[in-house]
Amino acid sequence: MRAIGVIPARYEASRFPGKVLAPLFGRPLIQYVYEQALKAKTLEDLVVATDDERILKAVNEFGGRAVLTSQAHASGTDRLREVVNPIDTQIAVNIQADEPLIHFSMIDDLVSCLLQDESIPMASVIHRIKDLQELVDPNVVKVVKDKNNFALYFSRSLIPHLRSALPVSKTLTFYKHLGLYAYTKEFLFTFANLPVGELEEVEKLEQLRALENGYKIKLLETKIETIGVDTPDDLERVKQLMQAKQIAG
Repeated sequence: MRAIGVIPARYEASRFPGKVLAPLFGRPLIQYVYEQALKAKTLEDLVVATDDERILKAVNEFGGRAVLTSQAHASGTDRLREVVNPIDTQIAVNIQADEPLIHFSMIDDLVSCLLQDESIPMASVIHRIKDLQELVDPNVVKVVKDKNNFALYFSRSLIPHLRSALPVSKTLTFYKHLGLYAYTKEFLFTFANLPVGELEEVEKLEQLRALENGYKIKLLETKIETIGVDTPDDLERVKQLMQAKQIAG
């Protein structure tokens, strides 16, 4: 197959345990993620990869497909690799289980990017920051890119740093990184076998492993507003945004 989508989902989360099963207008949060990903035209298979029977049960109950994976995995990428290992596919898409506002077009754009240019090993999605609060929120990962839209650096801090005020005639665009990745299957296994670097360790951002080892990450910009759910407050923000856009339920 050309592409498979995998939604790694664990129950334990330090700031919001069980968040992927948190009720959102009568449905578990992960159901919104699954149903949006299912609409992607480029995916030939979609599966939730979890180490928890509660998540497995919930996904089965709403008609999704889920598999149990090892409890020893340190990251969602490791869970992704376990699922993809026996499958003959060109591309694997890592879809975050706590992004209920994800849109299927993001997935299609990522897969198409890798299919069209085989020299790109990995791609991800970014969005322009409009909320000033996000600039100082360490849970919102910021990213800077080069003129060819490849990532230069990811950080929980504000980047680039404004050493002085910009002239009135100039504006500066800040971007946040959305937790959606597409890998070639070959690079997924290369990436998973790379050693954890100092930057990844200090920022707690797995994607920095690729940059530290000289690999490129293509960035695709989306205009679709999303909110990653890391805390109960984030869930409330999602509810408000869904109600405003009349996409609840």
